[in-house]
Amino acid sequence: MSIHEVFMPALSSTMTEGKIVSWVKAPGEKVEKGETVVVVESDKADMDVEAFYEGYLAHIIVQAGETAQVGSAIAYIAETEAEITTAKTLANSGSVTPTPEPVAVTAAVETPAFATQNGSNHREGRVIVSPRARKLAKELKVDLTNLKGSGPYGRIVAEDVESTVNKTQPPVPAAKPAPTFTPAPAPAPAPAPVISGETVPLTTFQTAVVRNMVASLAVPVFRVSYTITTDALDRLYKQIKSKGVTMTALLAKAVAVTLQKHPLLNASYSDQGIVHHSAINIAVAVAMDDGGLITPVLQNADLVDIYSLSRTWKSLVERARIKQLQPEEYNSGTFTLSNLGMFGVDTFDAILPPGQGSILAIGASRPQVVATGDGLFGVLPQMQVNITCDHRIIYGAHAAAFLQDLAKLIETNAQSLTM
Repeated sequence: MSIHEVFMPALSSTMTEGKIVSWVKAPGEKVEKGETVVVVESDKADMDVEAFYEGYLAHIIVQAGETAQVGSAIAYIAETEAEITTAKTLANSGSVTPTPEPVAVTAAVETPAFATQNGSNHREGRVIVSPRARKLAKELKVDLTNLKGSGPYGRIVAEDVESTVNKTQPPVPAAKPAPTFTPAPAPAPAPAPVISGETVPLTTFQTAVVRNMVASLAVPVFRVSYTITTDALDRLYKQIKSKGVTMTALLAKAVAVTLQKHPLLNASYSDQGIVHHSAINIAVAVAMDDGGLITPVLQNADLVDIYSLSRTWKSLVERARIKQLQPEEYNSGTFTLSNLGMFGVDTFDAILPPGQGSILAIGASRPQVVATGDGLFGVLPQMQVNITCDHRIIYGAHAAAFLQDLAKLIETNAQSLTM
């Protein structure tokens, strides 16, 4: 008998459990080696999971919407159609003896190493297709072989299938609905008073945030605040905003350039000592619509020009909203920005992310009455920034020197951020 056990894969280094978003295959359906079987929600993204074996999906243990620990069985694959019934019987009795292979699926992580320069959606001769697009193509009888994908790294998404159908089929005018009469609804009875509140389970994202924040409590931190005048930065932003540059990208660039002079602020603590990172990767906190928090990463932000950095940021945020970021795009940060200034917040404290040495909280820029150098009064736009640092490796003087240089760059040399 050849029945393979399908395990919940570890899609990130911090993942301890995963939630089944949907099963792409139904029990009894044929499964090809390398074909997507199930979509799993990790702590940060939805990922396709592919089969290591050819056969038939015999039995599903963990249904869509349920969670399972990493490494636990979530389904069985039978090599032959005749073994499906046997697998179901043995699964129900709890006596399945799977083949000795350690795992039966792997995450379909499309990294740039698999993508060609022209955005091909073929990887090792195989088409990369999202589960929704594959289902839609099957319903609409669309051949995916030569279809070019517009998703990350050439992945075919549902919109690509729909656009192909729209090009080949003339639009059908919608028929005018017949007028209908809807009687006025009867007044609803007054709701009964609610005595106790409702408990809503945490999402996978929210659970990950809780786990990280609890871990942060074990780190001794300190905070340093600084006031930065932003008139030069505001003028630069107005000049290049029409070219697609965002204020987030400008702030990330300014921080990354300043970190070149202060590598200790880009370092992190380990039991073996101080970890000096070879790259300056700026993570920026983004709130998710359905709860939780994610930090897309602008990698090598000190080396990338401001226009490319802005385009990358736009792509990261769009894919973060639909949970399509790859792990290295949200867990490779070496320094984090949290900007609540866009919501009008004056100042706040940020919690240090696990595995990093510093996080910078940025408040809103507001007109302030200040004393000028010649003893007069003037009105200048200023913002409050507040850095939280790991006191095991970074001391107050280090943080103060970093903020001083950051302010100097923004106030007197902001134009250099476009070079």
